[in-house]
Amino acid sequence: MSTIISYAIIAVLAIVIVSAIVSIYNRLVMLKFNVDKAFANIDVILKQRADEIPNLIKVVKESMSYEQTLLEKLTKLRTDFLNAANADAKINLTNEITNVFKNVFAVSENYPDLKVNSSFLSLQSRVSQIEDAISDRREFFNESINMYNIGINEFPNVILAKIFLYREKPLLLITEEEKKYDGIQF
Repeated sequence: MSTIISYAIIAVLAIVIVSAIVSIYNRLVMLKFNVDKAFANIDVILKQRADEIPNLIKVVKESMSYEQTLLEKLTKLRTDFLNAANADAKINLTNEITNVFKNVFAVSENYPDLKVNSSFLSLQSRVSQIEDAISDRREFFNESINMYNIGINEFPNVILAKIFLYREKPLLLITEEEKKYDGIQF
C-alpha cells in the first residue's frame, strides 16, 4: 500500500512540475509574440516614415544645395532601415532617423524659400502626423519590451528563458534632445 502512495505522490509531483514548466514556457512564448506584434505595428508606421524620406529629400534639395551631407545621411539611413534584417537593427536606425529628421527641419529654418514651399509644408505636416503615430506605438512597444524583459528575468522563468535562448530586447529610445524638442518653429 505504501508503494502505491509513493508512486501516487511522485506522479502528482511530476504532474505539478511539468505543469509549472509548461505554464512558464507558454508565458514566455506569449511575451515574445506580444513583442513581435508590437514591433510589427510600429514597423508599419516606420516604413511610412521611411517612404516619405525621398519626397522630403527632393523638396529640400531644391532649396538647400549645400546641406548635401545631411541629405546623404538620411538617404543612407533609409536604405539601411529598409534592408535591416531584424527588429533590433531597425530600432537603432529608427532612433538615428529621428535625430536626422530634427536636423533637417532645424536647418530648414535658415531657408525662407523652403519654409513657404507648399510641398515642404505638406511633407512636414505628413511627417509630423507619422511622428505622432510612432510616439503612440512606441509607448505600446516599449511596454511590451518591458514586460518581456521582466518576464525572462523573473525566477523561475529565467531558467527556461536561458535554456530557450531568450535574450533581452532594446527599447525604442527617446533622446535628451527629443525630450527638449518643442516642435518646428517658423
